[in-house]
Amino acid sequence: MTTIQEREDLLSELGLDAQNTAAIGRVLGTGSIERATERADGTMEATIRIKEDEIAWDPAILVLPHGGDLELTIINDDKNTHACLLPSNGDKKFIWLLNHSKGRAKINLDGPGYYWYSSPGGNDEGRGLTAAIVVLGEVPPEARLDRPDQPRR
Repeated sequence: MTTIQEREDLLSELGLDAQNTAAIGRVLGTGSIERATERADGTMEATIRIKEDEIAWDPAILVLPHGGDLELTIINDDKNTHACLLPSNGDKKFIWLLNHSKGRAKINLDGPGYYWYSSPGGNDEGRGLTAAIVVLGEVPPEARLDRPDQPRR
């Protein structure tokens, strides 16, 4: 289990504790943060879950070192049915999660930034069942806006 200080240290190390660094600022002030594991072929993998009686994703922030393919294992340890609506280039992915079930999703997030995912059924979002995937890295020069450099700390 991550302590509050370890969470703060990791947020700072990744640049997620201030605006205009990795873009998320202090939007998600609670919940855990974890890094995806990268395989030799560049595909990343991670597990996200809904713990019993918590109505929260764990981790609340999943960090990818770069854009690309991500294979997720999604676990619903709760006594209630939930869902997972995930962002992905080309089309969103929807996984229905019966109580005490598991699903898998393959998604592609090719650009840096943060991407929200949630459980859109039964007012789960309204009760806090939302989280973020943060993709680190720089936007390629051809995709940058023609504007002055923005302040970074």
